[in-house]
Amino acid sequence: MSEDRKMLEPMATVVSIALRVLLTLVTLGVVVRTVRGGWGSSSVCITDDSTGGSLDADAFFPEKGALVDAIPRYCADTPGASLHLLDELSTLPSTLLLIGGLFLLHQLLQGAARNGIHTALTASRFRLLGWWLLAGSLVAHLIESNLRAALLAKLATNHDFTAVSWLELWSTPYLLVLTGLGLLTFARITSAGAAMREDLEGVV
Repeated sequence: MSEDRKMLEPMATVVSIALRVLLTLVTLGVVVRTVRGGWGSSSVCITDDSTGGSLDADAFFPEKGALVDAIPRYCADTPGASLHLLDELSTLPSTLLLIGGLFLLHQLLQGAARNGIHTALTASRFRLLGWWLLAGSLVAHLIESNLRAALLAKLATNHDFTAVSWLELWSTPYLLVLTGLGLLTFARITSAGAAMREDLEGVV
């Protein structure tokens, strides 16, 4: 095992196993739901995080001076195909972001172990993963907040599908954005290291 390969362990092995396990679980889930006809058979529910208030009920036992918050959760008794489609699609972007991110990270680690860490190819893969997390997380959350707003508009009479409604359900993925920016920085550092390595090899 090369020195570069040793430096990438145990991360490379863990990511490889995690990717295989995740793909297996997703595949089994799709097969089981298809065979059993589970698509669209469950209830459709959504929590309205944009509204809420204090609840005064005897069923809860807050300490003195503490209040119980009530956050409405809407569920459709007999959801139609459109509700099921919105519900299924509302989690798809994050799933694709996770699978794609693990795949790119796996490719990065395997390539670095095979070709070396301080190479232009490794820097390029760092850059690709960084942009995937940075742009992908923003796009995924944008799509999901719109889908959740559309679903909420169908289940609650006091909500319409507008720009304000999806902004109320938007949550900025700060950690993914910072991770993406960090990977882009590592890409520049790795690229500079690769250039220095080529210069040293040329001198030798």
